[in-house]
Formats: sequence, C-alpha cells, structure tokens
Amino acid sequence: MTSHAVGQLLLGLAVIIVLARALGALARKIGQPPVIGEIIAGILIGPSIFGTLVSDRLFPADVRPALAGLANVGLVLFMFIVGYELDQTLVRGRQRIAVSVSIGSILAPLGLGAVLALWLAGRHDVTDILPFTLFLGAAMAVTAFPVLARIVADRGLIRTEVGGLALASAAVDDVIAWSLLAVVVAVGTADGGLPWQVLGIIPFLVVMFRWVRPLLRRLVVARERAGRLTPDVLAVILAGLMISCYLTEIMGLHAIFGAFVFGAVMPRAGGEALRHEILERLEQVSVLLLLPVFFVVAGLQVDLSTVDGSALLELALILLVAISGKFIGAYAGARLNRVGARQAGALATLMNTRGLTEIVILSVGLQLAIIDQQIFSMMVVMALVTTMMAGPLLGWIYPRRIADRDVAEAERAALRGTAGYKALVVVPDAEARAAAVLDLATALVRSRRPATLALARLVPYPAAPLEIGNGLLEMNQAMTELTALAARAGNGPDVPVVARFSSNPADDLADIVRSGEPDLVVMADGQPGGTPLTGTVITLVAALPAPAGVVIARLGATRADAVLRTAAELAAAYQVTLVVDAEPPVARRLVTTVRELRRHGLTVREGRGDGGPDGAMVVAADSTAGANVVVLADGGADEAPATWAPRLGTANQEATQVNSA
Repeated sequence: MTSHAVGQLLLGLAVIIVLARALGALARKIGQPPVIGEIIAGILIGPSIFGTLVSDRLFPADVRPALAGLANVGLVLFMFIVGYELDQTLVRGRQRIAVSVSIGSILAPLGLGAVLALWLAGRHDVTDILPFTLFLGAAMAVTAFPVLARIVADRGLIRTEVGGLALASAAVDDVIAWSLLAVVVAVGTADGGLPWQVLGIIPFLVVMFRWVRPLLRRLVVARERAGRLTPDVLAVILAGLMISCYLTEIMGLHAIFGAFVFGAVMPRAGGEALRHEILERLEQVSVLLLLPVFFVVAGLQVDLSTVDGSALLELALILLVAISGKFIGAYAGARLNRVGARQAGALATLMNTRGLTEIVILSVGLQLAIIDQQIFSMMVVMALVTTMMAGPLLGWIYPRRIADRDVAEAERAALRGTAGYKALVVVPDAEARAAAVLDLATALVRSRRPATLALARLVPYPAAPLEIGNGLLEMNQAMTELTALAARAGNGPDVPVVARFSSNPADDLADIVRSGEPDLVVMADGQPGGTPLTGTVITLVAALPAPAGVVIARLGATRADAVLRTAAELAAAYQVTLVVDAEPPVARRLVTTVRELRRHGLTVREGRGDGGPDGAMVVAADSTAGANVVVLADGGADEAPATWAPRLGTANQEATQVNSA
C-alpha cells in the first residue's frame, strides 16, 4: 500500500469507529441492541443512500483489500466468542424441550425457506440450485444466541422457565444451524461433489474435543497461578484460534467454523474468571474496531436503491417466511411439551432474533457467490427487522408483570423446599466471607429436622457491561459458586440455590424473603438489609472463631429472647459453654428458660461477658440499629471496627449482627 492509501485507511477507520459508537448508543437509547445501530452505520456508508459518493471517497479500491482483511479477523473473533458463550449447563434438565423447540424452529423455516428459494432461483438466474436452496433455508433457520441472551439477561428472565428454555433452545439451535451451514458451504464449494478436504472434518473435531480441550484446561491453572490473564496465556489462545481457522479454511469450509469450534472447546469448569477477562480484552479491539469494519464491508454490499416493486414482493415473502417459519416452529415445539401458550409465544419471539449472526452467514454466502447482491441486501433487512421486533413483541406477549410473577414463582419453588425449618443464606461475593456465612447458618439449623438451607445471591448489574458478552457470565459465575457452597453444606439439609440480577438489592432481598418465607436469614455485614425483613435475620461481620471457645449471650432490654435463643443454638452446635450476661431484671425474667437449657444438657453459666476469651462469640442486641438486630462477635479479636464498639459495649470486639423480627 502507498502512504496515501495507508492514510486513507486510517481516516476511514476513524469514521467507522465514531459512526458505529454513535449509532450504537442511539440504538441502545431506544431500547434496541447496539448491534442494530452498528449494522445501520455500515449500510449508511454503503451505496444504499448516497450511492458511491461516500464509500469511494472513504474507501477507494486500493484500500478495500486491507479493509476486508481486518473484517475477517473481526469475524473470526466474534465466532470464537459465540462458541465460547455456549454452555452445556444451559441445556441441563431441559434437553427434551430444548431439542424439540430447536428442531421445530429450524425445520419450519428451513422447509419454507427452501420452497421460497426455488421460486427466487428462477428470478435471479441461479444456476446451481441445490446450494442456493440449502443456504437460503439455513439462513432463515438461524437464531442469534448472543442477542437472545442479552435480551433475556436485561429483562431478568435468566432464572425463569421461559428464559432458561430460550437459552437452552438457542444453544442447541446454534450447534445444529452451524453444522447445517458447514454442510451447505461444503456443497457450495464442491463443484458437483464433496471435496476430499471435507473428509478431514471428523478427525479435526475428534482432535479438538479429545486432545485440545484437555490441553486448554491448563490455561485455567496458569491464569489462577498468575492471578490474572497474562499476555502469554492470551497469546496461546489467539494462536490456537488462528490455527483452528486455518485448518477449516483449507478443508474447504470457512474460517468461521474453526473459530466456532475453538470457542466451543475452551474450558468452562473453573474458568469463569478466564472467560470474563478474555472477553474484556477482546472487546477493546473487536467491538471498537474490527466488528464495525465488518459491518462496513457488509454494508458496502447492501444496495437498497435497486429495490423496486418486484423486489419489494420478494422482500415481503422473505420476511413472511423468516418470521412465521421460526415463530410457528418454535411455538409448536414448545406447546407439544406442554409449555403455556403465553410462555411458548415469548419463547418463539426470542428464537426469532437473528442480529449479527445472520449477517455473518449472509456474508459467507455472498463471498462464495451462493447468493447475489440483491438477495444479500434483502436478507440483511430481514435480519434487522427480526432483531428490532423482538424486544417490543416480547413486551406485548410476555409483559413484565407476568415475567415478574414467573420469577417469583421460580424463586418460591426453589426456596420453600421441603416442609420444616427454612433458612436463607444471602451469600456475599468474597469467598472467605461466603464460607463463614454458610458455616454460621449450617450451625444454626444443625439441630432442626427437617430443614431446608437455601443459598441466594443478588448479582448487581455491571456498571459497564460487556458489549460482546451476553450477560450470562456474572450469573453463571454466581450459580457455579453457589453450587460449590451447597456441596460444602454436606449431607445435612437440602440446599437449593437462587441467583438474581438486581439494581435494588435491599428491595429484591425483601421480595425473595416474601417469596420463600424463611424462618431464618443469614447475611454478611454490608449486604442489603434496608427493607424490614420477616423472621430472624443474622448479619455476620467477622469470621467465626476456629475453634469456638464459648458463646456469650449479652442480654439487654430489647430482644433478649431472640438473643438467648440464637446463642443457645450456637453453643449446642459447637458443644461449648453458654455464658449468660444479663442485667438482674432481664436475668430474672429468663431464669426459667436458662433452667430449661440446662435440663437439655447445655452447659450454662451466668456472669459478665466483657472482653471474653479467645474464640468467644458474643450475641447481643444492637442498640444502634433498633430492637430487631442482634450481634455476634469474636471476643478474642485484637481489633474491631470502631462503629461496632457502641453496639457491643466493648471496644475490642469484632461482630456479627442478627436481625430478629
């Protein structure tokens, strides 16, 4: 390239970045995915509105090969992310319904699309009918998993049955659709028969899943050892990605299939932090530069100025087949599995999203000359319409009040569990504090049978969410950590888990408590608790002493019964002495209760609990927070937050607080 061409390329890239960010932000403001604005940005630069006036000035002929190269790099990075985001845990427990919905949502538009393709072939002088028919049918059948997942996450539907089924069905749909497209591409490039290189696909997949996947698991260990994603780890991933793309390219397939497969074999278990950091790194270059370049390259091929009355008929039929085929197929698959009519409609609406995934597929068809420029242009319009209609149509079919009701029912089913005593643990983000809160709750329910111990986490919406992520990373990480904590509870009570995205943790916690109706809520200091909660609420401030030496019940004028009950349960659980520290009027009122505790084998002595020995836990009413709060503390701690000193009456104790309604 000449120096002038380099300068022209750099200027064009600057225009692409600014236009893509501006229109992406505008799309977000009107409730649409940013990708809609970015696709429209590409179309604006193309010949549809201004002819070649803008495109020729920004991207003359000697610049376009470099532009196409950057677009292909952005394309393989995006397809790597699509494969990486697929998670088999999304399908777990929903296999039958997900497969049924996916097959329905593929077969109906595939069949209708193939029939439409036979009609279009005669109008567009298509000579190779088979690949054209198969390709158009496959393009009609695709669902954009990233866009669908973002809609599900933004609307809080992840933990509902509709959201779970949509994610599972879209994951299965992606695997089937990309496999089908691989066959179509092989047929389209075979000149009458399958090329010999395609025979290498099966051994390629075997090698990737059987040998490459275990090797990639070592990257999780390397990342954990370094404490972050190092340049070396990222270099290994990017090099492996490019090699995988090269191998599928020389097999006669497109490089995007190698990218998809490499993303699919990336480690999931224990690799949530690695996945999040990879997406963060890729976003810095992919979303800001490479994907907008891809949109522009695609937009240069879209020419809506040539759409006349005859082409409008074709566009109308394309929209009809794409929307109705996908909706009817998904709806029928859901209803056959006894999914409610409204929920099935919401599921079918979500499966109709196509977004960037559709543009990727259409670009492949155009590159391979399977479709012409006019059909490409009309199919891009179809992708925009089906993606833009998903949000508003979902709001009409499945309004937020019904979605909120389904969320509450799902949480109620998870939290209520078996009959008997129910405890809810609000799990903090920090691993050590989470374990301490769980240990405390386990100790408090140890003597109660039957008992259900439920774990919940309120996942805050990211302040700056990843644009190429689908919103599931934080939720998947939360569910993985909650499941690991549930295993820590051992063979004791049942341990269901619940996670919820939250923009108002205090109110959302109150909703969860109202839904589950627990007898006990245990949380850590600093977690939401502003809204009054029912039942007994315990807030842990410091780690529990190990081993516990003594439990001190510091009884005041308020909530003495709740304080003594909590202290006695802990003393019994840890098999240590209970020290009752009470003023004479309170001690006289509780003398019968203390006598009953001794009768049940608990060692109880009366006396002052100031200071306490190492390993002492102090339970006391929190006078600064009102009568509904009780405090637990490690009496042997050397230092304590100054704000907790007035609550305990002792300056050198760290604490846990307990709300008792």
